[in-house]
Amino acid sequence: MREIVTIQVGNFANYIGSHFWNFQDELLGLVEEPHGDPIFKNSSLDMDVLYRAGETQQGLLTYSPRLISVGFQGSLGSLSSSGSLFDNISTYDPTDIVTWTGNVSRCAAEPHKKNLFLQSLCEEDQQKSALYANDPDKEKTSPQKQIQDKDLVECLESGVQFWTDFSKVQYHPRSLYELHGSWTDVQKLDNYGIGKDVLSEGLQIEEMNERLRFFVEECDHVQGIQFIVDDSGGFSSVAAEYLENIADEYTNTPVLLYAARDPGAYAFPVSQKESITRVLHDAVSFSRLSSFCKLMVPVGLPSLRSKLSSVLNVDDQKLFHSSAVYAASIHSISIPLRMELPGPTATSAYVSGAVDVGEIVHILAGQERQNMVTILDTAMPAPSLTDEHNQGSIHRNLHPLTPEVEEDDDDLHAVESLIIHGALHSGDHRASISQVKDAINASYLGGSQKPKLAYLSIALCPLPIPLPFPSIFGSCVGRHGELLGNQSEGAHSRGSLEIDSIPMAARLRSSKAVMPLIERRLGNLRKHGTARGAPGAELLRSWGFGKDEVEDMGEFLSRLLMSLNLQMTLEQSQSKSASEILAHLVILDSSGSEHCLQSWHSNQIYDLYCYVILINSFMVISLSFLLELGLWNHELKSIICLCTDAFKG
Repeated sequence: MREIVTIQVGNFANYIGSHFWNFQDELLGLVEEPHGDPIFKNSSLDMDVLYRAGETQQGLLTYSPRLISVGFQGSLGSLSSSGSLFDNISTYDPTDIVTWTGNVSRCAAEPHKKNLFLQSLCEEDQQKSALYANDPDKEKTSPQKQIQDKDLVECLESGVQFWTDFSKVQYHPRSLYELHGSWTDVQKLDNYGIGKDVLSEGLQIEEMNERLRFFVEECDHVQGIQFIVDDSGGFSSVAAEYLENIADEYTNTPVLLYAARDPGAYAFPVSQKESITRVLHDAVSFSRLSSFCKLMVPVGLPSLRSKLSSVLNVDDQKLFHSSAVYAASIHSISIPLRMELPGPTATSAYVSGAVDVGEIVHILAGQERQNMVTILDTAMPAPSLTDEHNQGSIHRNLHPLTPEVEEDDDDLHAVESLIIHGALHSGDHRASISQVKDAINASYLGGSQKPKLAYLSIALCPLPIPLPFPSIFGSCVGRHGELLGNQSEGAHSRGSLEIDSIPMAARLRSSKAVMPLIERRLGNLRKHGTARGAPGAELLRSWGFGKDEVEDMGEFLSRLLMSLNLQMTLEQSQSKSASEILAHLVILDSSGSEHCLQSWHSNQIYDLYCYVILINSFMVISLSFLLELGLWNHELKSIICLCTDAFKG
């Protein structure tokens, strides 16, 4: 067994997680459905990778997500922080302090009422319990529903206030953690510094670590941690602290990090102060989070409606809508991590291309470029392989969910991992593993832009559409996700009542197309945080970051850019003469004078190229890099090498 522990930190992360776990719950339910689709009964997906088995105090068996969810106090809506599996767990009461002899007044908010969807779940559970108690051997058929499905869909479309409002999953008592404090509105937890202040009170990070330790220690062999964080506000600092502890305690456990933000995070700032706070938050958050994981996947577009409007009708104002798209893509990425094969060398008719978290990290971040910031692309739903209404190959229908990336990716050294599941061959007829392989290979061969390395994973099991899924599909999407033609103007959006499942394609891509995202954060950090007279320097100090720490963040972001710039620099230099190369390769001494390196051997210059950063046509070399290469000799001892930040200053 190679288990995965999932961690969700922040409001939008929990919205994504709620949809993600609904997909898993739907898969589990379809396996047990007597007359269900055989494709779900033979999915060859090992759900034990994400789930844990246990039992209640009454001895009833349970199967719950191996999950830790962190949110602000009051974010669980009608759900108790002890979950729904154990009803009689006592919670800490601050009035029970025996050393206090004075009067005690209690202020308690009214509990949130369950919406119609949650009421229907309770009703179903009660009817099933009564049915099985009277006749345990009776065939497990669904009890007669008193509430119509269309009423439940309308309820969710118009009234989701909390991520728990549409969750149909039962959580373990150690899964749900609320940050203590007075924050009952996520809008108040809007920057990195506030998140640090929240953790500084009490032993909250220790409590979170203890919950993680509980889930890890009951595993046979943890393959990695799937971490989703809402990085648009103070939860990013909570996650960074959590990740730092994970890096210290679980050194050899890879972390796959999704840094997500909802469309509301892109609202236009009302003042210059808010603008500076926001861009510095983004820079600090990105630097800190990426430094504590093996692979980082930024996700969250300003608008999904404009990007995916051809087949999806996403209301960007509803977290219930936008989070569903990201959850579906993360679900797809997770499929190769839990493929079940009959043996180490055996093949399966249902899945192909199994990997674990460590292997996917190696594929994307372990190549010559060593880039650990990847792009997430999705095709939702994926077009069929041969349908006459097909809008193009699956590759051409993949759209980035990562913000601020270059649209035209001509990177010859790109590396990608592509997962396709539930693909249709034509109409609503499902494609076999071999048919998908042939189509994708033909797409690679016929494409103008080919990655240097591509890893393909395939599963026959499509994405099931559970009842609490938003109505975001256009009229051109059929019951099994087939594309029926052009979208009809004015047609109603379709959801779980009209669509049972859809084919999906998702891709993680390591490419220089992500450079604009990193460059923007590095530029803002320098402009507003480290430059002389920077307007945000005091703000960073109030967040607890000294000058050296901020400069370290800048150097870290520079190294990320360097890993992407390296191959581009080498390619550009191949068409230049040796003298032209040497003319741009300089070292600065303490007086600012330039020293040309024309006396260096060509192999030394090539090695040195691996450790340079291209800035304003100069390649500035740091002393540590020269020492590491063993290139520091008596001829260079008089030269003082300045690092990039010193040169910029």
